[in-house]
Amino acid sequence: MIEELLPGSVAVVEAHGRDALGAGVPLYPEEEAVIARAVEKRRREFTAVRGCARQAMEKLGVPPQPVLPGERGAPRWPEGLVGSMTHCDGYCAAALVRAGDVASLGIDAEPHDRLPDGVLDTVALPTEQNRLRGLARSHPSVHWDRLLFSAKESVYKAWFPLTGRWLDFLEADIEIAPGTGADLYGGFRARLLVPGPLVDGLRVEVFDGRWTVGRGLAATAVVVPHL
Repeated sequence: MIEELLPGSVAVVEAHGRDALGAGVPLYPEEEAVIARAVEKRRREFTAVRGCARQAMEKLGVPPQPVLPGERGAPRWPEGLVGSMTHCDGYCAAALVRAGDVASLGIDAEPHDRLPDGVLDTVALPTEQNRLRGLARSHPSVHWDRLLFSAKESVYKAWFPLTGRWLDFLEADIEIAPGTGADLYGGFRARLLVPGPLVDGLRVEVFDGRWTVGRGLAATAVVVPHL
């Protein structure tokens, strides 16, 4: 799913179903130390997504190595790589690319279902909620509230490595474009409401992304190119 949303230079590895449980994926001692006291569900997710990450490294010709959480839990990638990871029930994925090809990227996958009651008001601006109502009328088969949430997660994952700063859900105004016809693919644009990151010495005020829905999932990806 997510591989279809990213350029060919990005190495993507996805795991579905039992493969997303992390069975048989070895952890490095440093990773074991991080996860030693975690509950079983967290351990499975942590393990499975790192299995995907190591396979993505191999695709890029990089020796597999530990992926440790850094500030705010963001993964610390090998020198010269940028990337992102995501996991939810029954699915996980890692996307890696050489830093010379892409400035930053973010991926996210969520169950394709409506958000729990009360969540939308905490993550969506009034303008976004108004646009979601229009999308729900014209394309009722998509849970647009969940897709917006996923897009905001991808925006944050692309933002943080460039800034080292938190980005609140309400600090990006996202407009989602529906796919054409029956296609459950489309794009979105995130207008940053705070000063954007510097990329190659230039300020970036907008992040562009793509989305898809299928196999019970809503998935999004953001790529920040070099300028």
